[in-house]
Amino acid sequence: MPVCLAWLGDPAAAAEVVSSPGPWREVREAAPGLLLVETTETTSRVFHEIKWLLPDDCALLVAPLERRPKARGVAAGTVSWLRSRLPLPER
Repeated sequence: MPVCLAWLGDPAAAAEVVSSPGPWREVREAAPGLLLVETTETTSRVFHEIKWLLPDDCALLVAPLERRPKARGVAAGTVSWLRSRLPLPER
């Protein structure tokens, strides 16, 4: 299932996104304000659904992940979560 990376300008807003229903199967907070979103929807749909949950002045960036990113210092279990969903980067 595809995964999107979402960065929120206000890390405190992540709790609202994580606890809300949306066009996603699972949302995982990898670090404060950094979310991994497992979804079958488009990046645009994920962006807008998250945007509507945030205060108007909160920055937001959403990008699709095609391959597993390198990660360090993220929440426990995040690397395993990514491993189970995304292929290794091409060399």
